[in-house]
Amino acid sequence: MDPSDVSGSSYWMRTTDFPSFPSLTAPVEVDVAVVGGGIAGLSTAWELARAGLGVLVLEADRIASGVTGHTTGKLTALHTAVYETLRTRHGDDAARLYAASQSAALAHVIEVAEELGVDCSLERRPALTYCEDPAGVEALRAEAEAARAAGLDASFVTETGLPYPVAGAVRLENQAQFHPLAYLRGLVDDLLARGGRIHEGTQVTKVEGGDPCRLTTASGATVLAHHVVVATHHPVFDHALLATRLTQHRDLVIAGPMPADLDPDGMYITQESGKRSVRTAPLADGQRLLIVTGEAFAPGTGDDTRVRYARLEAWARERFPGVSITQRWAAQDNSSTDALPLIGGLPTAGDNVYVATGFAGWGMTGGVMAGQLIASLVTGVRRPWTELYDPHRFGPAVRSAPAFLKAQWDTGKHFVKDRLDTLGDGTNGPVGGLRPGEGTVVRAGGKPCAVHRDDNGELHAVSAVCTHMGCLVAFNNAERTWECPCHGSRFGIDGTVLQGPALEPLERRTSEDL
Repeated sequence: MDPSDVSGSSYWMRTTDFPSFPSLTAPVEVDVAVVGGGIAGLSTAWELARAGLGVLVLEADRIASGVTGHTTGKLTALHTAVYETLRTRHGDDAARLYAASQSAALAHVIEVAEELGVDCSLERRPALTYCEDPAGVEALRAEAEAARAAGLDASFVTETGLPYPVAGAVRLENQAQFHPLAYLRGLVDDLLARGGRIHEGTQVTKVEGGDPCRLTTASGATVLAHHVVVATHHPVFDHALLATRLTQHRDLVIAGPMPADLDPDGMYITQESGKRSVRTAPLADGQRLLIVTGEAFAPGTGDDTRVRYARLEAWARERFPGVSITQRWAAQDNSSTDALPLIGGLPTAGDNVYVATGFAGWGMTGGVMAGQLIASLVTGVRRPWTELYDPHRFGPAVRSAPAFLKAQWDTGKHFVKDRLDTLGDGTNGPVGGLRPGEGTVVRAGGKPCAVHRDDNGELHAVSAVCTHMGCLVAFNNAERTWECPCHGSRFGIDGTVLQGPALEPLERRTSEDL
């Protein structure tokens, strides 16, 4: 590990050697096609291959290089303050089923790692949701009570292993943390041994229902599959407009080595200060890697992301004196407006097309649970929590109508306001004033144009209109990407798609267009 590496590639990705897989170039017919090679897609593929089905995984980039590759790697059923929310919105039964399903996923990871002999640095640790402000104590007491009512052995405490005082915390014992990509490497090896196939660099552009379903790829190769699983983080084939039930957020991550005797011995999270999450991981030299996450924000806001990184690093140095920050990366997650993931049959796509999304930042247990749940649906088995996560659900969506309407208001606001700001008076600034490393959106030839000046002073211009649903992108100055504020699509400075739901790149512009 290079101690000066702040490239944006996660620690997990730099310390896992996945084999590379060829693109799909010829037609193929399989039992199940899984679109997306993150933890949800690979877990589903492995479960189905173990059940004896022929499985094909199609990944647009490299497997485990998206959201999964940039996680913090926590395995826990304590998801900040979800239980009081679930109990209030959906009732006690929903909270109990949620706790049971997440706990079962944690146990499943431990069993599978042991079964396959995977060394994924799995460590049992308590999980804690805490607050420093005494004003937050009553809410945490209520969360501890709701978690206990949901069947978890949770408690309210005022002492933790953190090197700074807290006002209170919810504590849940016997949770776990692991190296997520080392775990997935074990799944991949066993998947291949069971006859599963993986193709990277293979973007699926269309899914047509039927039996078999027909998948079209960017290269022109087609796939016929009796079942299709869409595990692309955001459902890129959104037949039922699931995007309207999802909100996006992005978290920054920093990391650095620390002496083992300073390990806070737990996984911690607070919603204060724009969210702060803390855990450690073992390093080969006997030290621990401190991993701090926070500064949650909606992508495409145009905020100064470099300032956010500086704020997060200042917080970490203050709370963990002597730790040198050597790595940084970022992760993006989506949440459903009713606080429950969407896992199951994809509405309007047919009985044999499934989706897994909306994990709200808890995709390690969520992705594993989704793999089990979808595999059971394919093989005709119903789990106790099948209806809880069913994307067709109606009652929870109605009860969460205010959150749904707010999400639509925010999307509509961006769609209209950004155009007025950008195209009306040019308040985003002229291209001539861009310094190296900066980007802006301006009107050029009557059209919105996204312009970036690289470190050599060269301008790169693309259309500012997101190819998903037409919202205008904004510049992320730390990661040097264009991001859509409506549904979270992300693009490189050359317009290439980095993260969906967009499938098409931003159209390139030339200097003559400016």
